[in-house]
Amino acid sequence: MKTFKNKFIVLLSLLLVYSCDNGIDPITEVDPGADASAPQINLKYPTDGTKIKVNEPIASINIEFEVTDDIEVANIDVLIDNNQVATMNDFKDYRRVLADVPFNNVTTGVHELKIVATDLGGQTTTVTANFEKEPPYVPIFANEVLYMDFESDYTEFISVTKATAVGNPGFAGEGLASNNAYAGAEDSYLTLPTSTLQLGTELSAVFWHKVNASPDRAGVLVIGPPDVDNANYPDVQNNRKNGFRFFRENAGGNQRFKLNVGRGDGDTWVDGGAAADVDPAKGEWVNMAFTISATEARVYINGVLVRESALSSPVDWTGCDVLSIMSGAPRFTGWNHKSDQSFMDELRLFNVALSQSEIQNIIGVTNPYTPADGETVYMPFDGDNKNWVTGAAATIVGTPGFAGESRKGADAYAGATDSYLSVPTTGLLGESFSATMWYKVNATPDRAGVLVIGPEDTENAGYPDTQNNRKSGFRFFRENASGMQRFKLNVGNGTADTWVDGGTAADVDPATGEWVHLAFTISPTKAIVYINGEVAKESDITGVDWTGCDVMSIMSGAPRFTGWNHKSDLSFLDELHTYNKALTQSEIQAIMAD
Repeated sequence: MKTFKNKFIVLLSLLLVYSCDNGIDPITEVDPGADASAPQINLKYPTDGTKIKVNEPIASINIEFEVTDDIEVANIDVLIDNNQVATMNDFKDYRRVLADVPFNNVTTGVHELKIVATDLGGQTTTVTANFEKEPPYVPIFANEVLYMDFESDYTEFISVTKATAVGNPGFAGEGLASNNAYAGAEDSYLTLPTSTLQLGTELSAVFWHKVNASPDRAGVLVIGPPDVDNANYPDVQNNRKNGFRFFRENAGGNQRFKLNVGRGDGDTWVDGGAAADVDPAKGEWVNMAFTISATEARVYINGVLVRESALSSPVDWTGCDVLSIMSGAPRFTGWNHKSDQSFMDELRLFNVALSQSEIQNIIGVTNPYTPADGETVYMPFDGDNKNWVTGAAATIVGTPGFAGESRKGADAYAGATDSYLSVPTTGLLGESFSATMWYKVNATPDRAGVLVIGPEDTENAGYPDTQNNRKSGFRFFRENASGMQRFKLNVGNGTADTWVDGGTAADVDPATGEWVHLAFTISPTKAIVYINGEVAKESDITGVDWTGCDVMSIMSGAPRFTGWNHKSDLSFLDELHTYNKALTQSEIQAIMAD
């Protein structure tokens, strides 16, 4: 071996001499030139604003970046919160360094990542990024088995599973409860395995939805089995014997939401007709919910029950291994209920059948509106009749409408004959009560109820047009007064009633066609009516009694105060607030000025 090595060295020497003598240039050193620029850093992960979502208290990440330099990278330091986690100075490629640095101690909270690169000339570049490890998600509602906020990715927080994205779904750039939401796209949706959902005889879903009417039908949430009879035809999958399908369809320009539940031996429809319609032209966030129990299935819109159907047997989950989000695909495509290009936010599933009050509570928790101290109702009437404090919509009686104008916001309530709104008084009542509103009077009819919380007149139970039990609750109404409209308040203390009648000081001229601010307060000792922030009348009382007062009527005396024909008000109403405290005059004036 030694003899061979010596012969090889001699041969190589001869070749070098020969090459020099025969015009082949020898290897020469090339001057790389001046070190003109500092290193360049391309940070790949985590970037500024990255949120790490895991349910473990400590997370591990790989810090990924690229450093390039025109001459040579000499040194790279990696720091988190100014603590060095890595230093690098030995590179295979000294002009382009691709790095992947593990870090296994990311605690909950915001952290600063800093990459510092130095070249041979001593020039330094620093890149920083703030990222956050979010605290582990703890379900805020009992029996919650799925929660997705769509804030920055498609993570399901309870199982910490990233949904599979099919196609190219996106993000809305707006949200109901945060700054972002799911945005649908053509031929795009999400899927999750059902293995973490604890599927049983009961299930509920609650979420917010802003409908895009194009396409005019789509799947929204589907857990269904494969259609084995059409296994080779993905566009005709329509086995409805198992699982459920929640979807929407065009209904005369509205979008109608329907639920179908498979029982194993057949399917049951939950179709609310017009009650389940949403107007896509309004561009509003709407809360959708449905529940499935062993005996019935229900659909709710904005907390209001729109349809209930009995189930002859419980839901059957045979073959239901995948949840589709914002599409009927891949298991419910036979009627073209494919991708929904609407927005979705705050998706939650539960392994129980929620009650209506539980759904309304969830709506209230996820609602972005923050009520003032003691505020129990806020209704801006900007295209809907929702109480923004609870998120629940009022019950509509008759055919009230919208004014097409407002004192504040985009719209206002417009009264109609035999029409009004009602809301349950749960959570509204205490020893004190206040209401404020903007109001534009229509003197036809010449008397009407405006806001009433009263008891049933059991002595006239069979006569809905003569209800006039004034011993409990209150009645705020108007009456003709020589061409003016006079506003009055009546308060019942349990045994008798007290009138708060300001006479001409409580008159409003309907001919002016102006918005007027109305308010009244009820305390244990005083009842006061205000017009445009000024006291119109104050009366001493001995408190208010709420016996039998389970409903608040808005823009009518019906159904509890009809005996003197104070029925539907055809005026406009805007910015209705109620409180379970007695507002001061300065508070009323501040609300008026807002």
